[in-house]
Amino acid sequence: MATSATARPRGRAARARPGGPPRALVTLAERFDPEIFPVGAGHARVRLTGVGVGTWDAVLHEGLAELVPATPDRRADALIEADGATWAALARDVDGGMAAFRAGRLAVRHDLHLGIGFLAATAGREDADALRFVDVETRAGSISTMQAGAGPPVVLLHGLGATKVSFLPTVGALAGRHRVIAVDLPGFGDSDKPLGAPYDAPFFARAVVALLDALALERASLVGNSMGGRVALEVGLAHPERADRLVLLAPAVAWLSQRRLTPILRLLRPELGLLQPAPRALVEPMVRRLIPGAEHGWTAAGVDEFLRSYLEPRGRAAFYAAARSIYLDEPRGPDGFWTRLAGLQAPSLFVWGRQDQLVPAAFARHVREALPQARQLELDCGHVPQIERPTLVHDAIARFLA
Repeated sequence: MATSATARPRGRAARARPGGPPRALVTLAERFDPEIFPVGAGHARVRLTGVGVGTWDAVLHEGLAELVPATPDRRADALIEADGATWAALARDVDGGMAAFRAGRLAVRHDLHLGIGFLAATAGREDADALRFVDVETRAGSISTMQAGAGPPVVLLHGLGATKVSFLPTVGALAGRHRVIAVDLPGFGDSDKPLGAPYDAPFFARAVVALLDALALERASLVGNSMGGRVALEVGLAHPERADRLVLLAPAVAWLSQRRLTPILRLLRPELGLLQPAPRALVEPMVRRLIPGAEHGWTAAGVDEFLRSYLEPRGRAAFYAAARSIYLDEPRGPDGFWTRLAGLQAPSLFVWGRQDQLVPAAFARHVREALPQARQLELDCGHVPQIERPTLVHDAIARFLA
């Protein structure tokens, strides 16, 4: 007979049975709090594994976490791997899960929203500042958020193909002094993916304003990476009364060089992504071959999050539409990005990566010409500074927001 352990009411002592799950995993399952990470009416399966604990599945349903032996014929939605000592530390230390993940002692793969949500929901924290996952209903649709902390609000906006989880280290770094809200922009992650939406900077900016309205926030500081940086700038330009301060991490600003594909992309419709065959067995190996280091650390986690959206037809159409909009962003003219940038009112900090192959640090010169009052910082990193140089970036953000 299969051995299982179902979470009892939170706060009761864990009791590991002979032949059953290790005590550390039982403790985590018993602490599972569905208010921190609501699964809804469905089921979710999180595989917990590592030397010293074996391999067990935490099946989340009806507000409970049931531990059952993992079997090869059942694919888990998320995988969390750590050694026995780390699992034991997680069971003892209510904040250990996020710290272990940031330190690289614990790996989360496949669905990071689910894996990180499970760790947050089993941390045992009951204070209002604890990491929590909240789906916010707005006039722009349901927007999935990851929130922590209290204080002046800061909204974190991810890049193209990424999700809110790309800002997990930033949430941890800023939550001590701020209410931090990491967002899945519409079309990505676990937010709604409306068909036919333009998925351009003005569309995303309206969604951010709708989120602020739904959360009853008059203003917020915005931190955006890549596409999210362009969205943060659009909020500052089109809705200046809602933007306090802006931090732009390798923002996807409008290209100044000749864009040869413009006539073709104006004709192509992103909705064709709905019809495109995209079997995982073909797409996943191709993506992992194209991205260096795609099997290790944060890069592997980022690829997992990209695939999670891209392999869904609506997510694929949204990705194509957003990429198309970035390429077609007009640089000059009355409504051009660089023309409008000179009117930005919010204090701004631009962070560039000297090794960035997507948004070269040379754009700093053009920002300086259009917006001489903005602060700028160049770092020895690539396109995702908050992941590649977290300490430097988060210290700079904290000083700027203060």
